[in-house]
Amino acid sequence: MCKLSFILLIISLVAVMPWAAQGFLVSSWASTKLETKQEAVTNLQFYFHDTISGKNPTAIKVAQAAGTDKSPTLFGALLMADDPLTKTPDPNSKLLGRAQGVYGSAGKGELALVMAMSFCFTDGIYNGSSISVLGKNSAMTPVREMPVVGGTGVFRLARGYALAKTHWFNELGDAIVGYNVTIVH
Repeated sequence: MCKLSFILLIISLVAVMPWAAQGFLVSSWASTKLETKQEAVTNLQFYFHDTISGKNPTAIKVAQAAGTDKSPTLFGALLMADDPLTKTPDPNSKLLGRAQGVYGSAGKGELALVMAMSFCFTDGIYNGSSISVLGKNSAMTPVREMPVVGGTGVFRLARGYALAKTHWFNELGDAIVGYNVTIVH
């Protein structure tokens, strides 16, 4: 009899749980609706313009280690960036968005940057959407691969990879980098 009572109690609790859970819904600004659409794969190509010199830099050093100035790789330097993303390598070409975030020199023996960057798009169907890149960028390697770890807007729940290839750089540290990004969302 005790077992039967226990089983009936469990069944009644399971039956009541969906109605009880409604009292614990997320605030009205959040949706609990789950969509079951097929995932999309999007490929984006753009150019990243990182300017650390001149009167109007788009990336600035915000911190450094005591020995950074003596390091050939600037090990320990940390920069904050708000770099334009354009359609072509020409800095005056169509602005597609901004790369906003931080990168630091994390390599003692190579120019290895650790990047935490959001590519925030301001043009076309991707306006208001972003993707986030977090990972190592071996800056002197001809083509580098970094993970796309998330996104917003059209790219919500994004994952993928970004291939970066330096198009141009100078001795002051300014660079134009081509990006080819594949995103699953």
